[in-house]
Amino acid sequence: MDDIELLLKRAAEMLRQESPRMDRQELVAFVRTFLHRREAFLDINRRHGSPLYIIDEQALLDRAGQFGDAFRREIPGIRLFYALKSNHHPAIASRLVGTGMGLDVSSGVELTTALAIADAMIIFSGPGKLPSELALAVAHADRVTVLIDSFGELARLEQAAGDAGVIIQAGVRLTIDERGLWRKFGIPLADLERFLTEAAVCRHVAVKGLQFHSSWNMNPDNQIAFITRVGAALQALPKKKRARISFVDIGGGYWPMAGEWLQAAGTPEGRLRQMIAPETAATGVSYRYVSTPIEIFARRLGETVKSELLSRVDCTIYTEPGRWLCHDAMHILLTVIDKKGDDLVITDGATNAIGWERFETDYFPVINLSRPDEQERPGLVLGSLCTPHDVWGYGYYGSDIQPGDVLLIPAQGAYTYSLRQNFIKPLPETVVMPSVRPDGS
Repeated sequence: MDDIELLLKRAAEMLRQESPRMDRQELVAFVRTFLHRREAFLDINRRHGSPLYIIDEQALLDRAGQFGDAFRREIPGIRLFYALKSNHHPAIASRLVGTGMGLDVSSGVELTTALAIADAMIIFSGPGKLPSELALAVAHADRVTVLIDSFGELARLEQAAGDAGVIIQAGVRLTIDERGLWRKFGIPLADLERFLTEAAVCRHVAVKGLQFHSSWNMNPDNQIAFITRVGAALQALPKKKRARISFVDIGGGYWPMAGEWLQAAGTPEGRLRQMIAPETAATGVSYRYVSTPIEIFARRLGETVKSELLSRVDCTIYTEPGRWLCHDAMHILLTVIDKKGDDLVITDGATNAIGWERFETDYFPVINLSRPDEQERPGLVLGSLCTPHDVWGYGYYGSDIQPGDVLLIPAQGAYTYSLRQNFIKPLPETVVMPSVRPDGS
């Protein structure tokens, strides 16, 4: 069988597969939670107009409580650092710091944002830190721990701290995969002992911890596998070097509890169909890949941390939730500005507010707050950018849709606001929807 025949066979097999479909009852239940609050959203629209980002303070605090409870129950003393890159709005970061979290930053821009939040303890990760960024970290050595990304960065941080005459706390990042693009991050695990040897002669950098990170974790398997590798590496270290480790940061990348919601074009078989026939229309069917509940994440990671890390070093465990915390904590409010046919409307807000063509592949319900209904009707809901890829959805929840109707795109808190771009249209303003106290106030 030649290469073309083999590829055609694999393509045919893929096209016969079908990704797991969204449970319609679960989806309607999700939409209903927002319809129950429609008057609050409509009141925000009356007072502030649209388009808008709405920070859902109650959802943010609920997620912070759920995540913290799950991990503190399984790993006593664990410290949580919110990954600012997932949504860098200061109101989100400051509210999470108010719950006792620190902040994980990966650039000088993010570090500046974090330093403006009182009492925030900060870990500074990321490759290729600039001399000015290292200098900023050193200037705030009382609040910042630098997660060193390379041997060269160790030398540059030692120089910056020496010039400032301070000692800065640090850790070293370990790459989770010595092949491919993930080599960009950190040092190979095999180089850990050599790194600790070089760090030991630094007078101004106190390397006291390890960090690694894996992304898109629908389950804890990748983290468990690498924690096991780290445990073996720690066991092999000389006792004196092992005793220097006072924290191990197991990263983040926890996928939100809703799972991954996709349009047909976001599935493997759907992508292939669009490559074969680019004009393929949306099917009106949505798909969902299930993620592991955070309580199970915490339990399984806790078991591995205790057996592989805490049995070998006396250390504090750090973790860096981002997407999981802020996914539900921001929504987008729009108004229909034009109706060009029974199956096509244009909104005042555009997808420069999310920074990429998300809804060509990802699925989220478009909820018509002005004409509420629990049935999803087909129709293109498009933004007002001068590009055909400005898509909000291929249908909407509502009895009808007309100019002036107010639409809600829920759960847009993670990697949308932080990826927004100044392209053609102005960016939305932001409004905070305050949390509701137990007494209803």
